[in-house]
Amino acid sequence: MSKLQFDGGWEYAPAPESTDHIEVNERYGLFIGGEFVEPASGEYFATTNPATEQQLSSVAAAGTEDVDRAVRAARNGYDKYWSKLSAADRGKYIFRIARMLQERAREFAVIESLDGGKPIRESRDIDIPLAAAHFFYYAGWADKLDYAYPGRNVRPLGVAGQIIPWNFPLLMAAWKIAPALACGNTVVLKPAETTPLTALKLAELVRDADLPPGVVNIVTGAGDTGAAIVDHGDVDKVAFTGSTAVGRAIMERLAGQDKKYTLELGGKAANIIFADAAIDQAVEGIVNGIFFNQGHVCCAGSRLLVQESVADEVIAKLRDRMETLIVGDPLDKNTDIGAINSAAQLERIEHYLKLGRSEGADVYQSSVPVPKQGYWCRPTLFTGVSQSNRVVQEEIFGPVLAIQTFRTFGEALEKANNTPYGLSGGVWTDKGAKIFRMTQGIRAGVVWANTFNKFDPTSPFGGYKESGVGREGGLHGLSAYLDLVAGEAA
Repeated sequence: MSKLQFDGGWEYAPAPESTDHIEVNERYGLFIGGEFVEPASGEYFATTNPATEQQLSSVAAAGTEDVDRAVRAARNGYDKYWSKLSAADRGKYIFRIARMLQERAREFAVIESLDGGKPIRESRDIDIPLAAAHFFYYAGWADKLDYAYPGRNVRPLGVAGQIIPWNFPLLMAAWKIAPALACGNTVVLKPAETTPLTALKLAELVRDADLPPGVVNIVTGAGDTGAAIVDHGDVDKVAFTGSTAVGRAIMERLAGQDKKYTLELGGKAANIIFADAAIDQAVEGIVNGIFFNQGHVCCAGSRLLVQESVADEVIAKLRDRMETLIVGDPLDKNTDIGAINSAAQLERIEHYLKLGRSEGADVYQSSVPVPKQGYWCRPTLFTGVSQSNRVVQEEIFGPVLAIQTFRTFGEALEKANNTPYGLSGGVWTDKGAKIFRMTQGIRAGVVWANTFNKFDPTSPFGGYKESGVGREGGLHGLSAYLDLVAGEAA
């Protein structure tokens, strides 16, 4: 048995998570009207394991005809079943999904890591429990909407078209499906083409939970499939999480239409370390905010602003910590940084590494070994960068951290806000007053203090500027799926 050797003299033996308990079909159809069906075109595409480049399954490619069939099934499910159920009964169905997901958490976690490349520790301890928590949370709101919005008549919108990214496949599905169902809507969901498997396993779970046919429909495909959902005339609400460029295109397509939408887009979060912070704690928070998730988080702390007097200490500690990070098999419980999701995403990251060098940045990569097969990127630091550098301004979506220094509070705030994005941020200091001043000044949807990347279904999430429109999570996540009419609650 091979072992991982470290300079400190200690070593880890491999600790792989078993795959004996999971079942992945050789082929998946489209989940429409409560059952899996063949795509009209008969076309399928491969989904692969980014750690091995081996095919996991073949997945149906939905065309316009298939999307139309899914939307019609959703409309029928809304008119015939879901709108006629009592709110309490809808809540019971959502609660059932949560419990079943909880019971099958280990299976979902392994499939998430196989299909997406993220470490099993993240899938097992964060993604799957948080997905179940969203279903539990919104199950509780299903029969309390009148109390959530007193003095308003609450009405579902109808059919929600939902498009999710590859970085949190199951969590993003739960994030969107749960509030939509709680509010009385039906759903047509499209997962990312590179990570469809946990959404399709969720479809199996929905079927096993005996939801009425058409309440949840899941169609797989690429950008054309998502565009067909956005353009469909019988979709009442569009919810999208993904790139800012696609978000802009969706806004253009929906201009002039009476169709609600929420967009959760890109980010370039600033993590700000003041000299009075607990440095070791802050360094671990930085590592958690950008490296443990491969930088595959729209709210990843991909910019570090550190006060000049402690910059050398922080950078030295970061480099030391990076040398201990394990890059490798996502299913190994020792792994800190898994595989990059796809060859295309790795190519994008490598493009920015070259760009950073050409802009004059100093580049430091850890010396940790990486596997020869699959898509991998060592944790990377950019230092000596200015505010105008593209690696400071643009979202890379990889384990790459750009570091700048500041002297004063005002300079830190100005640099934090000086990007096109405004999704998230972080502040590290032992002064409560400084935390409140900074969090009030940063134009971001969520700001963490002395921690990073902590999520809860009760908290709203969303951004300013090019980071999106609207909020998801909490009560805000409910209102996005309701027509709130003035007057006494029905």
